Amino acid sequence: MVARKAVKVLTGARVVLPTGVVEGGRVTVDGRTIAPYAGGEATTVALPSDHWIVPGFVDIHVHGGGGASFSAGTAEQALEVVATHRHHGTTTMVASTVTGDLDDLAHQASALSELVEQGDLAGIHFEGPFIARNRCGAHEPTLLRDPDPADVRKLVDAARGTARMMTLAPELPGGLESVRLLADHGVIAAVGHTDGSYDATLAAIEAGATVATHLFNAMPPLAHRAPGPIPALLEDERVTVELINDGVHLHPAVLGVAFHRAGAARVALITDAMGAAGKGDGRYPLGGMDVEVRDGVARLVEGGSIAGSTLTQDTAFRRGVTVDRLPVEQVVEAISATPARLLGAYDRVGSLEPGKDADLVVLDAEFRLVSVMRKGEWVVSPELG
Repeated sequence: MVARKAVKVLTGARVVLPTGVVEGGRVTVDGRTIAPYAGGEATTVALPSDHWIVPGFVDIHVHGGGGASFSAGTAEQALEVVATHRHHGTTTMVASTVTGDLDDLAHQASALSELVEQGDLAGIHFEGPFIARNRCGAHEPTLLRDPDPADVRKLVDAARGTARMMTLAPELPGGLESVRLLADHGVIAAVGHTDGSYDATLAAIEAGATVATHLFNAMPPLAHRAPGPIPALLEDERVTVELINDGVHLHPAVLGVAFHRAGAARVALITDAMGAAGKGDGRYPLGGMDVEVRDGVARLVEGGSIAGSTLTQDTAFRRGVTVDRLPVEQVVEAISATPARLLGAYDRVGSLEPGKDADLVVLDAEFRLVSVMRKGEWVVSPELG
């Protein structure tokens, strides 16, 4: 006789569904998936009525955490990053690399692809080396190169079908051809670390670019006679815009403009986190460069450029509601549903619907993380907090 899978029923809290908020709702978990409520024997988890149950967070742009980095190219460090962010509610994650030698990046992609195949990661994002020198930020300028389609193809091939996104500056020689190549191979072409004009950005979108890498950051600011890439990326319905909601990369008013113009269905909240996320202040490596973290802000030791963030998605969620004053439903869409759709994974994650993975986060009345579940197993249990 086959033993019946353990059924858990979470009750009492507000549940955020695609159709809205249900007061005193119920989420039934049968094994690894969300199931319709059918009564019968189950373990009941009673939650306070002022708590919230929301879908697990989906982060499409993260470099590190817990003192570890995806760029180390080892499974041990990659799994430390994954574990750190899972404890902060990110149940689906894309591993982001930083600019490096092509052979090194190919090696990193090969190592990370195994974790994608195992289900620990949702894919690989190459950020650099095909970016603009004037907008390189925390990327090693001596390793930057034009996006030669042959080099782009080398990295895609090294990922063995797990490459999900590549950030590049499309105005560089080979940029548009590389955007087309990525689109043809089912890899998201993202415009970022770019010095491109408004027209060059429009051309990239027409060639197949569908994401703005951390919009506003590492690109020319909006000017009334030289609009640059920002309005081109905001106005096109085909483009999803990444936003880093840590209070450092973006002023709340600017984040509000992006939400107002693009809507939550086209905003993906990301962390762009480096190794200090979940760890604390100190010195950390980032793609061969040294980063000093003080008061939670990461900057290059040489030059002082902002070097990613120390953000975790639970903080991004809480800021979205309490600082930016966005409706909870919009924050849920931007931090879960929109990035899940972008990855082509919305049939499995991104919302609390029967048949999907039982990935969820419980928040208290002040939107602080209480517990995390991934595929039906507690990562942070309600009892432990």
